[in-house]
Amino acid sequence: MSLTLLNADGAEWYPILFDTPSNIVRSVAIWLTLALIVAFVAVFFALKGDARRKFGRISLFVAIAYACVLGVLFLSLSFAEDGIVTLLFVPLLVLLVVLAASGIALCLRRDKAVVIAAACLSGAALIAVLVCIGVNYASGASLDANWLTGEDVNTVALYVFAAVLVAVMIALAFILGRHDRKGFDTRAITFAAVCIAMSFALSYLKVVEMPYGGSITVASLLPLMIYSYMFGVRKGVFAGMIYGILQAFQDTYILHPAQFLLDYPIAFSAIGLAGVFAQTKALRFPQVRFALGAIVAGFGRFVMHFISGIFAFGAFAPEGQPVVVYSLLYNLGYVFTDIAIVVVVGVLVFSSKAFIREMDRAIARNRTAAPAAAIAAETAATVAPAEEHVFTCPDCGAKFKAEGNVASCPYCNRPIEENTKSGIAAPASDKR
Repeated sequence: MSLTLLNADGAEWYPILFDTPSNIVRSVAIWLTLALIVAFVAVFFALKGDARRKFGRISLFVAIAYACVLGVLFLSLSFAEDGIVTLLFVPLLVLLVVLAASGIALCLRRDKAVVIAAACLSGAALIAVLVCIGVNYASGASLDANWLTGEDVNTVALYVFAAVLVAVMIALAFILGRHDRKGFDTRAITFAAVCIAMSFALSYLKVVEMPYGGSITVASLLPLMIYSYMFGVRKGVFAGMIYGILQAFQDTYILHPAQFLLDYPIAFSAIGLAGVFAQTKALRFPQVRFALGAIVAGFGRFVMHFISGIFAFGAFAPEGQPVVVYSLLYNLGYVFTDIAIVVVVGVLVFSSKAFIREMDRAIARNRTAAPAAAIAAETAATVAPAEEHVFTCPDCGAKFKAEGNVASCPYCNRPIEENTKSGIAAPASDKR
């Protein structure tokens, strides 16, 4: 049934769609991107050592520039062809400007006054967006634009579920990210901006677009999921929320204030849950940790769209089909197909040993300081100073020098004990 919905009237398959300038550019961009990815993989595995690392760094900058160019180009074409209601466009644009300015201000100066000012201005801008969406809904303009009437939308249920799910996402961010380092430093903000920009550009490379919102893309959510894996759930949820607001510009199906929250900021903030298993050492393989996190994130996003589909767009259900079944099948068809593509590409990326080392170092830098301090104190109390040894961490592969036969890896904080008979460093027993 989900495949039937993907073939329904109004579903557009962009790789072979050349009817408008934006669709021509999008179709060409899809095939060009796939060709560049194949070329990158071929060259990357053909090179060795320093040449491969240098090629990887250059490719990263090229990818960022390519993503930015695509984002600006597609956004310009969307405005020229589709347009967006001024009452919605202006407050959304102001909100994005305020968020960007707040990020820059926090990079330059992170004191209490700046944090309070950024939070107040961002909150006020978000409230202004919701008020304007409410005014547009009350006037009937959004209903007319979506061929609906006031009786087709369950306003009370939308507000209740939006409030509950906002609270759930905030609770999950704090509970699952309790070991994350608090606050955004310059590095975290910079990486967030890069990953959001790359995901936004890739989101224009649509394979299929559904008739009433939603699409299958070329792994557009992968950069956001990698960011969550690197910097933790709290920062990932926040980055996902910003990305969701950007999506409102591209895929404008804004009907109701609560529906806007469910389908955009809250739905994509759930993508930040992708990093939930990043520090779960019981899951030995990083590919498994990433894949499970991506599935959790995809399920979170699906729940938001599913609720919105029932109470905001249930009128589009075919005659005789329950609204719940319609929303389930409609959103299941594209959300999990999109996530499946991300999982496949992500598993390939996380199969690179060099990439995993960088991820482990990033994760170690973004953990709270308490576990590392506890390990250092325990080591200092039980091991007397001795001659210096060279250790190789079995987890992240880093080499470092330390005194004695037991040390803690400076990158991932893993306690290591040197086997003096074999000369091999092995994990030390610990009580963490």
